[in-house]
Amino acid sequence: MSNMIDWTRDDDGIVTLTMNDPEASVNTMNDAYQASMAETIDTLEAQREEVTGVILTSAKKTFFAGGDLEAIYRTTPEDAEKLFDQAQAIKAQLRRLEQLGVPVVAALNGTALGGGLEIALACHRRIAVNSPGIKFGLPEVGLGLLPGGGGIIRMVRMLGIQNALMDWLLQGQQRDPDAAHQQGVVDELVDSPEALLPAARAWIHSQQQEEPNTQPWEAKGYRIPGGTAASPSMAAILPSLPALLRQQLKGADLPAPRAILATAVEGTLVDFDTACRIESRAFASLVVGRTAKAMIQAFFFDLQSISSGRLRPQGQKPQKVGTVAILGAGMMGAGIAYSCARAGIDVVLKDVDQAGAEKGKSHVSDVLAHQVSKGRLDQESADSILARVQPTGQAADLATADVVIEAVFENLELKSAVFAEAETELPAEALLCSNTSTLPISTLQATSGRPQDFVGLHFFSPVEKMKLVEIIRGDQTSDATVARAYDLVQQIRKIPITVGDGRGFYTSRVFGTLIMEATALLEEGVDPQVIERAATQAGFPAPPLVLLDEVSLTLAQHTRAEEEKEYAASGTVREPAAGERLVDTMVDEYGRKGRAAGGGFYDYPADGGKSLWPGLREHFGRGTELPSKDIQDRYLFRMALETAHCFEDGVLTDTASANIGSIFGIGFPPGAGGTATFITNHEGGLAGFVARADELADAYGERFRPRDWLRSRGGAGTLV
Repeated sequence: MSNMIDWTRDDDGIVTLTMNDPEASVNTMNDAYQASMAETIDTLEAQREEVTGVILTSAKKTFFAGGDLEAIYRTTPEDAEKLFDQAQAIKAQLRRLEQLGVPVVAALNGTALGGGLEIALACHRRIAVNSPGIKFGLPEVGLGLLPGGGGIIRMVRMLGIQNALMDWLLQGQQRDPDAAHQQGVVDELVDSPEALLPAARAWIHSQQQEEPNTQPWEAKGYRIPGGTAASPSMAAILPSLPALLRQQLKGADLPAPRAILATAVEGTLVDFDTACRIESRAFASLVVGRTAKAMIQAFFFDLQSISSGRLRPQGQKPQKVGTVAILGAGMMGAGIAYSCARAGIDVVLKDVDQAGAEKGKSHVSDVLAHQVSKGRLDQESADSILARVQPTGQAADLATADVVIEAVFENLELKSAVFAEAETELPAEALLCSNTSTLPISTLQATSGRPQDFVGLHFFSPVEKMKLVEIIRGDQTSDATVARAYDLVQQIRKIPITVGDGRGFYTSRVFGTLIMEATALLEEGVDPQVIERAATQAGFPAPPLVLLDEVSLTLAQHTRAEEEKEYAASGTVREPAAGERLVDTMVDEYGRKGRAAGGGFYDYPADGGKSLWPGLREHFGRGTELPSKDIQDRYLFRMALETAHCFEDGVLTDTASANIGSIFGIGFPPGAGGTATFITNHEGGLAGFVARADELADAYGERFRPRDWLRSRGGAGTLV
């Protein structure tokens, strides 16, 4: 009957509505959906006497994918009132559906996220196929938004304020059908797609009664589980919710979680329709804000570019890897081994001797045991994964490898020697990868017999948790090699970004500016607690002095020393950057080398935890006070300006790699959308970013002064 919702009615009067957008691979809340749903509900109401029940399902693999993010991204602040009206119109349709007076069932054949779950919540019953690949959730908060189709209002009325917020809304959790069933969001599970519609019809037949079907919150005497915000039973709980939210956000100023919390609480104090208006107003305000635009750019458009392979060299045939050889069985090498083995790849884990290799396999075993203890993996699967890892001290065992990944200490001579030994045993077509975080790939590949097959694969620690892998193309790396590396990273279920060569490449180079800016602040006499707190308030997941302790102060010194050698070889002198002398003082005068060495900026007691080393205030504290906003901007702008330098130098050629690399690799605040988007999405656009950078340069030093290249981009407003 419409171009998106197919209508059938059986002899019992049960209408099956099958959503199937003919112009998209998934169903979304686009204009076609809204028009089709309006027409469908008009017909249902007109034929009300002949309809005994309604089943809402989908012809797609997923039930419904959510909102139309491309349309949302195009909105401007002037569209706020229009967005409010659209949200209200969508809610009005769902309200008419749930007040039709006949039983309405959502037959969930696949994933229902965001708007898809909101549609299902407007039905009287939800029946789902019990497949672990299916997910249900309201993940809008991860895009800087909130559910705008009544999701907050219905979820709170189903589960109560606290359960709805903590289990579904504030972190955008996604649940499989079994978990959703246990939490009361899904009412019934079936074992197969074929059983879905019969189960829906059976429930409709069981509901034939004189009283019309309604939602629980329409019933006389209904009470929200746990009480409303005005209930005495909630009095002890409500004050803790903002505190829990602040703890979750670590002080970051993200508008979406705060708006979700306010909407959920305020919505319990008014009737259903008024609560929906509160939700729509909050939704419209978030949509037109810069945070949502930034997060949609990164977590939808940029991730989509990467996952679809648009950044992969074109014209190269996809390849699968059967066996990976890893050179170096330390924490990094073992983490890579775990990731490869978990993806079904056989692993040869080589170290200088058998004992070292066995130690690396033991680390893999420990990671798997932790997964089993958390219920994320069963023992049989863990045993199967561990069996794929072959520890060895013999180079001859590399002969069957499709790929070799070197993961030894960050030293050019050592890495070159390791590759020289391996290449004598590896197959002629094996892909050669170096897991280096700073050393130029062009220098490393120059020592190889097959430089065209040589590429950088920069994993992040801990590998088993970190999703990003930075692929670095050297001067002689071929397109086919980059494509093979891209395929391998996706095969092990990680996110590839592609960058050009140069010391530190992209992520390490930009990360260094963050931690050195923190030491520069300490050098200026700013209190260390203020330094750390400003970073978390800006949205960084971890404060910079903690991060420098983790990577170690001695590694920072080593990296600088290697860079100074290159400068010296070219006949120039590298001037110390702000904050570097303080690192030398910490190591050379006070023996504070970092966490692994017993302590750095922090003390690490044997009984756990950490606290700032009192010597920081004693030796460096001068009571310097700076505006918190300036400290936050110093972190953000140093990283963003270095990103601009990477574009200027040709290390970066696409903004997706810049944004995703900065968020997933080095902890740039997600709410800013990544370093590239932070520049172009700044208040006033790129010109506004340049103006603020000039203010910081005038106040704090020329390292904040934008180069001519970035200033010249102001007219275009983009970096590429």
